[in-house]
Amino acid sequence: MCGITGFWSANKNTESTGTIVRRMSDTLLHRGPDDGDIWVDDHVGVGLAHRRLSIIDLSKTGHQPMKSVDERYMIVFNGEIYNHLDLRKKLAANNDGYTWRGSSDTETLLECVRKWGVEETLTSLVGMFAFALFDKYEKQLTLARDRFGEKPLYYGFNNNNFLFASELKAMRCLPFFDSSINLKALQLQTQFSYVPEPYSIYKGIFKLTPGSYVQFTQQDIANGNHTEPTIYWSAEEIARKGIDRSLKFGSDEEAKSALDKILRQSIKGQLMADVPLGAFLSGGVDSSTVVALMQQQSSVPIKTFTIGFNEKGFDEAKFAKSVAKHLGTEHNELYVNSSDAMNVVYNLGNVYDEPYADASQIPSILVSKLAKTQVTVSLSGDGGDELFSGYSRYFLTRKLWGIISKFPMPIRKLFAAMLKTLSPNQWDKLYRAIMFGSSDRLIGNKLYKAAKAFTAGNGQSLYFNLVTQIEAEDAMCHQFPIDDINAKWMNHGSIVEQMMLFDTISYLPGDILTKMDRAGMSVSLETRIPFLDHNVYEFAWQLGEEYKIRNGVSKWLLREVLYDYVPKDLIDRPKMGFSVPIGAWLRGPLKEWAADLISTDRINSQGIYNAKFIDKIWSEHQSGKKNWEYQLWNVLMFQHWLNTSTN
Repeated sequence: MCGITGFWSANKNTESTGTIVRRMSDTLLHRGPDDGDIWVDDHVGVGLAHRRLSIIDLSKTGHQPMKSVDERYMIVFNGEIYNHLDLRKKLAANNDGYTWRGSSDTETLLECVRKWGVEETLTSLVGMFAFALFDKYEKQLTLARDRFGEKPLYYGFNNNNFLFASELKAMRCLPFFDSSINLKALQLQTQFSYVPEPYSIYKGIFKLTPGSYVQFTQQDIANGNHTEPTIYWSAEEIARKGIDRSLKFGSDEEAKSALDKILRQSIKGQLMADVPLGAFLSGGVDSSTVVALMQQQSSVPIKTFTIGFNEKGFDEAKFAKSVAKHLGTEHNELYVNSSDAMNVVYNLGNVYDEPYADASQIPSILVSKLAKTQVTVSLSGDGGDELFSGYSRYFLTRKLWGIISKFPMPIRKLFAAMLKTLSPNQWDKLYRAIMFGSSDRLIGNKLYKAAKAFTAGNGQSLYFNLVTQIEAEDAMCHQFPIDDINAKWMNHGSIVEQMMLFDTISYLPGDILTKMDRAGMSVSLETRIPFLDHNVYEFAWQLGEEYKIRNGVSKWLLREVLYDYVPKDLIDRPKMGFSVPIGAWLRGPLKEWAADLISTDRINSQGIYNAKFIDKIWSEHQSGKKNWEYQLWNVLMFQHWLNTSTN
């Protein structure tokens, strides 16, 4: 796990190429505090920089930037290649007399490129990665990213200079950087809480699409040609093939055994490290499965980590503790109060380096800090929901569409209008009255969401209605079509399978993987995600839907694997998620901070958001008339990021 950055320009800048890339590298110290260096070709005007967090081969032979043995290629690499020793064996079969200089996966990667070329190398890799490779003979730069987007990579032209980096702050530090906001990207963030690929928050700067690589020649750089990425692995293609060629098992036990085996293989590969290693444990299905299979393959208790909250309804630490006790791990937990958590809030703009508004970012940073006190690598259970159908919205969308699609649109519109005859606050009061005050549930917002859902024209539209936080026409002064986001939707398979794939290629890299990478890297902690071994993904998509949802139970087959290691009664409970009480904080200790960021004067002076709408939802949230916590958090995270990035 490291930070990479680079610069290539045909311009005559006031600073030398070496000075520029070193400045960029210095902003990524948190991603690689163990070592750092640059490589520059002044004649061509190109420079590469690397910050190293040493995980495999802690010696100087793992130093980067690293050149190939024939001195043709220079590479800066971020990530881990879990099958690199197998690749070395494959290379050795050619018997060309190559002598390895060290034991790093970076050297393995370079030698693969030298022997096989870029695309064959990429398709052979099992791991998470982002790298930049400069071919000194061809004067060509290749940028590549792993299949799911576990490792970040931004790139693009800015003021006629070509830049790339693991994080935007490495670009923003340059005096000539044009920081014009990409308003379409901001609109998407306002609606979905994150900026999806291929966009970044800045005009002209993009995220490299997962499972792709892009190449630039010296002529491309001189002419400012933004070449299109080449796809070497497609999540959608794998999903389509899996749906059409689902596996057949003789029994459920056979299916369970097959899943257990492939998960074990993935986790075994990800236990590769020359530094202390542990795992995050929430006590849910996904993290418990990862920890159970880790412990099965370890001769000593593995270290597990969880964060607890004292607020009622937001604490899962007790469940994690029970699972850890059963598995015999060396468990570490830290209970934090609101003050501890809110101290993290004020640094979120710097940590995430782009407007990002999944509030579980806060506990993710806290648990990463806890883990870093004892380990340098931590495995995570992320990805299980997308692969095995774990999100409640999958059930809700399938159920709702099954009902509303039976009624003609005029009747649906009439029913939606009826639901809106009362305000959300009035619905909440009515529900409490019906329940004789025995329930604290708030149903008003959900009924309004349902009213909107009833007017959906198809399953895709219904899904977007459910996951969109704010409509652009309400919140923004400028609106843009989101046709390219809609294009990620696969019209193949069941509605549940369509949602799973959309989340895999949009929500997973844009939200989940961004959250974990930045949280871990903010404290120099490497995070690994066993569910995102592409072999696991390909197997999961060959499982029929009946193995993912059965008798109303999500992740059915994955649960069956877990029950072999952890008693069912320790696992089966309502899913809570990694949440924090943002809504209450915005009415309490964060109120003054938030009010300043979204003051009418500030909003009007920027000309980005609709100040009247922002003031309305803020007032309704403060009065308790309606809970706007997620919508407000999306806006606040942009305002906070903007304030951080311009100061």
